[in-house]
Amino acid sequence: MAARNGGGGGRRTGLLYGVGAYGIWGLFPLYWPLLEPAGAVEILAHRMAWSLVAVALALLVMRRWAWIPALLRQPGKLALITGAAVVIALNWGLYIWAVNAGHVVESSLGYFINPLVTIAMGVVLLKERLRPTQWVAVGVAFAAVVVLAVGYGRPPWISLALAFSFATYGLVKKKVNLGGLESLGAETAVLFLPAVGYLVWLGARGSATFGTAGAGHMALLASSGLVTAVPLVCFGAAAIRVPLSTLGLLQYLAPVFQFLMGVLYFREAMPPERWAGFALVWLALALLTWDALRGVRRARVRAARPAAGPAVQAPAEDREDLVKGLGAR
Repeated sequence: MAARNGGGGGRRTGLLYGVGAYGIWGLFPLYWPLLEPAGAVEILAHRMAWSLVAVALALLVMRRWAWIPALLRQPGKLALITGAAVVIALNWGLYIWAVNAGHVVESSLGYFINPLVTIAMGVVLLKERLRPTQWVAVGVAFAAVVVLAVGYGRPPWISLALAFSFATYGLVKKKVNLGGLESLGAETAVLFLPAVGYLVWLGARGSATFGTAGAGHMALLASSGLVTAVPLVCFGAAAIRVPLSTLGLLQYLAPVFQFLMGVLYFREAMPPERWAGFALVWLALALLTWDALRGVRRARVRAARPAAGPAVQAPAEDREDLVKGLGAR
């Protein structure tokens, strides 16, 4: 374990990588408006196309390509990756549109409730059993959605769509079982031709902004690949250096940054009922995090006890509760 985490210095480095990854994801609302006058679909197409270029270069530098021939021989996995690619494209596109349309706060809510949606999907789809505290957290989250629906005058559909699409993406990625960078490379490879085809069609119509809004705008659109790949590389570096419990807590940095930007920078309205709904969401997340940390501590205590049999490891559900929602943003 010491080698894996690199000791105290390695953990500090890993913590910096983790803060960097979630910090970049959290600052996305500042980046997408810079790409206007391009529309959300054009921005999405550029992100898909340039992400493959950035990820391919990263994999080439790291010499991590041995997984490609094995993947090509598994049609089932390829089908899952195609499904994951479609879902993450929908998630990315909705998020870009929502931020540029002035819904930063509602978008941040989607990533706050994502861990809770993931747990609910586990119960419904995978027949997982929840502990009492988890049931309370899910119930509080449901109450929060009701309160927010009253506050908005409609269900917070942007938040729900982002949360459910990202939770679905996480579920599919779990079945694919590829590393983050490799998975993103495979997914963007699936999306590359449709993205380029759309951009060519847009250019033929004379509606493309790439090449017509100046060199700076072209550079910003092309940088969407780096903006996608860099935090994922940082996340991968953090994942091998810090405990999963730390990563699980760090994941809340991104929606916190997004929420603060929506309120303080973009000056989006936050009437009392909206504050009440967010407070309930934060309460649900606090319950969920406390329960998961307690489970991890119990497992460590059991593992530390001298026993005749092999050391007891933390149950999979305890280890995974803290990393619900981790993945490509």
